[in-house]
Amino acid sequence: MAVSRRGVLIGALAGGGLMLAYGLRPNPSSVPLEAGRGEVAFDGWIKIANDGVVTVAVPQVEMGQGVTTIIPQVVAYELGADWRQIAVEPAPPSPVYANYPLAARWAPMWMPVAADWIGGEGSPIVRRWARANRFTATAEGTALAAYEAPARSAAASARALLCMAAAERWDVDWEECDTRDGFVFHEGKRLSFGPLAAEAADRDPPSSPVLRDMPPAETPAELPVGAPVRVPRLDLPSKVDGTYQFGGDVRLPGMVYAAIRHGHIGRAQFAGYEKDAARGVRGLVALVRNPRWVAAVASNWWAAETALTRVDARFSATDRADSTAISEALDDALRTGEATRIHSQGDPEAFLSGTMPLQLRYEVAPAVHATIETATATARLGKDRLELWVGTQAPQSVREAAAQAIGLDVEQVILYPMPLGGSFDRRLEHDHAIEAALIAQACKRPVQLVWSRTQEHVAGWPRSPAAAVLYGNVDAEGRLGGMRVRIAVPPAAREFGRRLFDGDAPYEAIDAVAGEADAMAIEGAVPPYTIDHLAVDHVPATVPLPAGRMRGNAHGYTAFFVESFMDELARNAGREPLAYRMAMLGNDPRLAECLQRVAALSGWDGGGADSGQGIACHAMGNGRIAVVASARREAEGVRVSRLSAAVDLGRIVNLDIARQQIEGGLIFGLGLALGCSTGYEAGLPMTGRLGALGLPILADCPAIEVDFVSSDAEPEDPGELGVVAVAPAVANALFSATGIRLRQLPLFSEEV
Repeated sequence: MAVSRRGVLIGALAGGGLMLAYGLRPNPSSVPLEAGRGEVAFDGWIKIANDGVVTVAVPQVEMGQGVTTIIPQVVAYELGADWRQIAVEPAPPSPVYANYPLAARWAPMWMPVAADWIGGEGSPIVRRWARANRFTATAEGTALAAYEAPARSAAASARALLCMAAAERWDVDWEECDTRDGFVFHEGKRLSFGPLAAEAADRDPPSSPVLRDMPPAETPAELPVGAPVRVPRLDLPSKVDGTYQFGGDVRLPGMVYAAIRHGHIGRAQFAGYEKDAARGVRGLVALVRNPRWVAAVASNWWAAETALTRVDARFSATDRADSTAISEALDDALRTGEATRIHSQGDPEAFLSGTMPLQLRYEVAPAVHATIETATATARLGKDRLELWVGTQAPQSVREAAAQAIGLDVEQVILYPMPLGGSFDRRLEHDHAIEAALIAQACKRPVQLVWSRTQEHVAGWPRSPAAAVLYGNVDAEGRLGGMRVRIAVPPAAREFGRRLFDGDAPYEAIDAVAGEADAMAIEGAVPPYTIDHLAVDHVPATVPLPAGRMRGNAHGYTAFFVESFMDELARNAGREPLAYRMAMLGNDPRLAECLQRVAALSGWDGGGADSGQGIACHAMGNGRIAVVASARREAEGVRVSRLSAAVDLGRIVNLDIARQQIEGGLIFGLGLALGCSTGYEAGLPMTGRLGALGLPILADCPAIEVDFVSSDAEPEDPGELGVVAVAPAVANALFSATGIRLRQLPLFSEEV
């Protein structure tokens, strides 16, 4: 694969980057990067060319979150590079890029028996597992937590080597030199990185590279809304002009196209089709059968889809997904299921035996991801290797699953990691890549598989449905003395882990974890407030619908439960909702500040009757957010006209990307609040089109304003945090605007 240095630079600065093969080269753990002509590699993160171009390896997939800008920005800052000469390429498979923080968070998935004692990201067990499995999954906003420190260390080491090379030429002490804008400086002298790179790479790096005094950061005061962007996104220009390459843009010589029909959502098996009915379809190449799906291969996708429609594939299925059965299973679990206590404080048993005047039930329907690009994978199978072009959040898992499916060794699978047009954790699953590999094996030609939107809803597992009952024990003045949260939800995280790490089929995973407690399935249910007596219980429910990960994950519904309940507690006590929350936040001043700021930003008037304002807040990792939603009555119904948010993300590396992610998260959260769901009947989704999901279109989008709090706390990912507090804020606003309390997501499912 010959690519010029100039091609790399232009591609990176235009946002396209350099698509290198994941698995094409040997990967020694010492220096896994392969230097091209005229460049040298510095450990696993940095290459410098003789023309001064600095290429940064990024182990995470770009899916709109800006990771191919954030990690290079960290390197450029520490190295002293010129941002105009920064290029980026996907990191090759190597233990060097193991995502330790995510491996530690997901320990209950890959080692459920011992997850409580193996320790955090520094644990030798976690590190050994992550390195052995080349675990670089992109999820839960762990890019900075996992990669900022090693990227900074690598850049500091390369900076020292460049200074050493320059100092020898000048006959000065290298520690008196420094770097800036792609040059090494000493008093009035300077040398470009390019001519020094080869000499620098031949030297021994310092055992402990010295980092710059302060980590990279941008403060809100320095960069108010409208200020020039200091570090433009590398991927933005080509996304604007349409030259950015996604999975569906791949074209190979002799490539054909595949469409697919999956069996019903349930324990489905192929039962037959009318094969002869497809003979008249021009361009049809083959029909490929599998126990759980049927695919048609043709010279174009529409011909393949037409052939599938004509053959009318049939599947037999038991335990078919059905909305009524799902609701009944949640209701039964909530009323009579055996609970596992996930969290308690104070004396919850004494509290539970006392008077509990307020007891309220909330419910959340399954939520689909609604990605712009449906599942797409391109496969080419040769004599001794399989090539895959696919956007994935878990690249090593894709390679392993595809290799097993067609009988190859994992080192024979070459993955070309494609960026994603929004994933929201949907592309943590790899079923479409396995299908593409099997279809390519069957038809012996390169094939591109594209799922239709309906098939995305049939086989793309949604965020799990959930139901909860919250109990509040209040005194005569309305003060909350004790609280119990009882949530019925499938052990969705463990179910997902069985698919990802153990290779289980969807219903095998459901069976394997049935009845197990899953703390990850109710993350965020512990309120940030000071409550003397608190109990949080998980009731594992078994529903006939596989569950997947989604942006915000459990926080997306636990925040809705808790913050809706807090609003109802305040109103039952005759208290102003903001003041009611503030009185219980003595132990979380950061969240209290977010509430105060959002009140000022939004012109909060107390959220009284007919004000149309609702407030909610949430803590997630190191991040804090408070949201005020403003709703108004219109002839067509109720419209959310404004979303105001105050956010504490800790230290912010790139403020422009942080603002983009918070704003995008607010809109995503609005979609989850008002739609983004489908019912199920007889094992099929009742909604098969993107336009029928009730997503906010441009004309519906409210005005958005975001205020960032300057903070020295550790960074938190903005993409997840922005989603979680929108639904309760909107529900509380709709109560203020209409006097009707909505306790089910999506909110309009209750037909207000």
